[in-house]
Amino acid sequence: MKRRDFSLATLGTLGTLGTAATVSSLSVPALAQGPSKFVPGKDFIKLDRTMPMDAEAGKIEVIEFFWYSCSHCNAFEPTFAQWVKNAPKDVVVHRMPVAFRDDFMPQQRLFFTLEAMGLLEKLHGKVFQAIHGEKLPLNTDAAILAWVEKQGVDKTKFADTAKSFGIASKLKRAVQLQNDFRVEGVPSLGIAGRFYTDGSLAGSMERALQVTESLLAQVRQGRA
Repeated sequence: MKRRDFSLATLGTLGTLGTAATVSSLSVPALAQGPSKFVPGKDFIKLDRTMPMDAEAGKIEVIEFFWYSCSHCNAFEPTFAQWVKNAPKDVVVHRMPVAFRDDFMPQQRLFFTLEAMGLLEKLHGKVFQAIHGEKLPLNTDAAILAWVEKQGVDKTKFADTAKSFGIASKLKRAVQLQNDFRVEGVPSLGIAGRFYTDGSLAGSMERALQVTESLLAQVRQGRA
């Protein structure tokens, strides 16, 4: 979903917007394309400057920008999770929740708090399921706190962690990365601190992953 769409929709209606389009784009067979067939400015954008990567030497970072309440992100999650599972050892993947508006921030805080508590692997998918499958409006701190308690999470520890300086720093960095990569919609991908692609540019998120793999290969070979 494009950034401008978020400014026109409410949290209550976003769950139903664009679902069919998302599923359709993911189900279209990927085009057989070689690395040279992906065109800068058309299939992906090369940033004006390279951003520092949150990865050790010899590793290449891939960032997924997403929002839990976005139906497009929900549809993409199983595909991306499988891609992450099979990613080469030199690829470091980070998920980055966006905040196009202030009311996105409770879910940003949810993600980083789960990450800090070591609960992300266990509950990341369950957040999508709660919002899109069970239709729970996890869009306020109070609703989120009630939900995590039902998942067996220590309510007090979660609340204290969510209010910590560490989480505040991560929220600030997430917004900075979102702006640095000029994120225009979600889901979308940042590659090697210097490239950006999404379903609109690549034609589908499945093809965006092909673009990502092509760019990773070029980075390894020193051609990008």
